Amino acid sequence: MADKSSQADIRGLDIDKLAKGFADEMNVFKNFVTMSKTKAREIRWYQKTAGFLDSTDSTGITLSHMSLTASKALPVAVEQSWTRKTSYVKKFFVESPLFSMEDLKDSDVDVLATNVRDLVRGVARKVDLRIYSVLVEAAAATPTTPNPTDTLTTAAVADGWNDATTGNPITDILVGKRKIRAQSYDPEGSILLMNPIEHQFLLEYLIDVKGSSIPQFSSEKVRSGVVMELLGCNVVVSENATTDFVIQFVPNRSVTWKSFMPMTSVVMDDPGLGKKVRVWEEGEALLTDPKSVHIITDTTV
Repeated sequence: MADKSSQADIRGLDIDKLAKGFADEMNVFKNFVTMSKTKAREIRWYQKTAGFLDSTDSTGITLSHMSLTASKALPVAVEQSWTRKTSYVKKFFVESPLFSMEDLKDSDVDVLATNVRDLVRGVARKVDLRIYSVLVEAAAATPTTPNPTDTLTTAAVADGWNDATTGNPITDILVGKRKIRAQSYDPEGSILLMNPIEHQFLLEYLIDVKGSSIPQFSSEKVRSGVVMELLGCNVVVSENATTDFVIQFVPNRSVTWKSFMPMTSVVMDDPGLGKKVRVWEEGEALLTDPKSVHIITDTTV
C-alpha cells in the first residue's frame, strides 16, 4: 500500500549519532599529584624518616639546649635517615569487541567514536581510583575502608557529619589542618576530597546550622552549588571518593604519579571484518609524604 503525504513513513529523519543516557564523572585526581616519568617498571625510591632533624637522646636541637651549650663544647651530632621503598608499575588495559564493518557503516549510533571515548574514560577512572587507594593506604582498587598505616587519622566529632546536632565538620577540618601542620607541612590550600554524600552534609551544616553566622554560605554558595574553598582548603567532590571518610592532603606533595606509558588508544583494523578499540596506561602512584595526608573517619556514622 502506498504512503500518503500525511503518513510518517515518508518523512525525513534527523538522527543524533551521539548516544545519550549517562552523564560523565570527572576524573580529576591527577590534577593534585606530582607528575613524573619512570623508565622502568620497578621503581626504587627513598622516603625521609624525619622532617626537622633531632638528636636520638632527649636533648634534641632545641633553643634551650643550644643556649645552654657550654663554650668549646662539641655540637650535637644529628643526621637524616631514609627508608628504601620499592613500587611496581601497574597496567590499566581494556579493549572493545570487534565491531563489524557493516555495523560501523550503517548504525544510527557512532559506535567507534563512542567506544573510544568511553574506554579512555574507563581507564582514566581506574587510574583515578588507584591514586585514591594509595591516598588511603588501601590495596583494593575500590577501597571501602581506610587502612592508614602511615597517614594521620581522626574520627569525626560525635556522631559525624550526618548529625547536625552533634556533628561538627568545621572542627574536624581544623583538627586535620593542625595535625598536618604539626608534621611541618603547610595545610593552607590543601585538598578536602569527599564523596557527594559528605558534600551534602557539609553544605547542610554550613547553611542550616551556621548560615546566620556565615552568611555567604546561606546565599551565594546555594546559588553556585559547590563550595570551592573552605577554611583555606579546596573542596573537591567526586563519586570516585568513598563515603564515610574525608581525605585532607597537600596537593602536588603527598602523592607522585610515576608514568611508564601515557594514556594511549588505538583503533585496530581487521580488513573485511571490522575494527577493534584498545586503550591502556601504565604507571603507579607513590605516597611519598604520608604525614601530609589526614583522614577524617566515621563522617557518616
